[in-house]
Amino acid sequence: MGCFYSRSIHLPSPDDLSKLHSENGGEGGQVQQAPAFKEYSLSELRKATNGFLHRFNRLREWFSKLAWPDAQQFVVEAVGVGKLRHRRLVNLIGCCTEGDERLLVAEYMPNDTLSKHLFHWDKQPLAWEMRVRVAHYIAQALDYCNTANQKIYHDFNAYRILFDEDGDPCLSSFGFMKNSRDGKSYSTNLAYTPPEFLRTGRVIPESVIYSYGTVLLGLLSGKHIPPSRALDIIRGNNVLMLMDSSLEGQYASNDATNLVELASKCLQSEARDRPDPKFLLAAVAPLQKQKEVASYILMGLSKGTVTLPTILSPLGKACARMDLTAVHDILLKTGYKDEEGAENELSFQEWTQQVQDILNTKKFGDIAFRDSDFKNAIEYYSKLVNLMSIPSATVFARRAFSCLMSGQAELALRDAMQAQVCIPEWPTAFYLQALALSKLGMETDAKDMLNDGAVLEVKWQSRYKF
Repeated sequence: MGCFYSRSIHLPSPDDLSKLHSENGGEGGQVQQAPAFKEYSLSELRKATNGFLHRFNRLREWFSKLAWPDAQQFVVEAVGVGKLRHRRLVNLIGCCTEGDERLLVAEYMPNDTLSKHLFHWDKQPLAWEMRVRVAHYIAQALDYCNTANQKIYHDFNAYRILFDEDGDPCLSSFGFMKNSRDGKSYSTNLAYTPPEFLRTGRVIPESVIYSYGTVLLGLLSGKHIPPSRALDIIRGNNVLMLMDSSLEGQYASNDATNLVELASKCLQSEARDRPDPKFLLAAVAPLQKQKEVASYILMGLSKGTVTLPTILSPLGKACARMDLTAVHDILLKTGYKDEEGAENELSFQEWTQQVQDILNTKKFGDIAFRDSDFKNAIEYYSKLVNLMSIPSATVFARRAFSCLMSGQAELALRDAMQAQVCIPEWPTAFYLQALALSKLGMETDAKDMLNDGAVLEVKWQSRYKF
């Protein structure tokens, strides 16, 4: 129950997909020979991805049987999205609905998300020219989808923008799938949701323009700034306060002003006052000044193999030495604080419905986990997963550890992977996967996961808090 990007011999390879992109008839054009959308069996996907253990770039997305009880409805929705083919999209190439699974399969994106490069960068902040390119390419994607009559996009944010092998930004096609059959759930922090969603519980075509405006704010500032605060800054003519200080000297003031003004237009509270995708495209296209420079060069990406560090945090060290008692203690001390706002922000549905069952179930699950009653912890957390419309990475992490302690390493691995789906760059999710892989006798993969967690640990500790 989730979604992933896959690269394998049984699915279109990166080389095949690169060829598809190069044969698209020009910059920003539609992909002409993309692979046909198909339904996969679980056995095909396991074989294609080495038992789901291959490196995936995951989005913050979740499709459960509870959200989509009718498998055929899920397939119909996925097939519709799978018809979209464009070089600025992460094209959807398949799905799986076997048993309780609701999986999507998309093109492989090896260079992570805009969120990582913008908010959790490692070696260098994203250059101004690359930020403008992101705004331009995503405007191209939205314009194409609008023309193709796919005008509704759910949870548009920096996690939905991924970078291909050339460093070019692409918009995930997962966002064109409703989070559930009724389309009422919304996973983004409520401070960033379109006003009309807060009023009605629905997204409309103009909602994607509002969300594009929030992405522009991130590109301009390099920070998570709530739209209401950004608009106050803009109205006060304090544009420099909005700009990322690391960009000093990289842009012309007129270009920055134009992007700020565009963001302001996108963030209008009344949907009818926002521009359409063609306006976005016309506004950002002239701002690109270095079209001839490849994206991976602008981003400072290397196409060679990167050596991963092996410096581990206390949690990483505990996982490396398989000290489960220490892992349990650290998970208890950490609690839910790694989920930004998770304890006090519920979905629109949950704010408007009774939450007592959810709160009680969480409480009993946490007590069982604290007391090392892992059997009951699994039971309560499983119930909690079904009750919550927005999944919790911490709940999956705690259930994963409980499964490990109950001798269920495969289930533990799956839950740790689901925690990564919830928070793609969460070190804890990687460390728990390493534990499960080690229990399964896959030591090489376990070491890789530990190193992946170590890379993210440094970024996680220095993440921005505005």
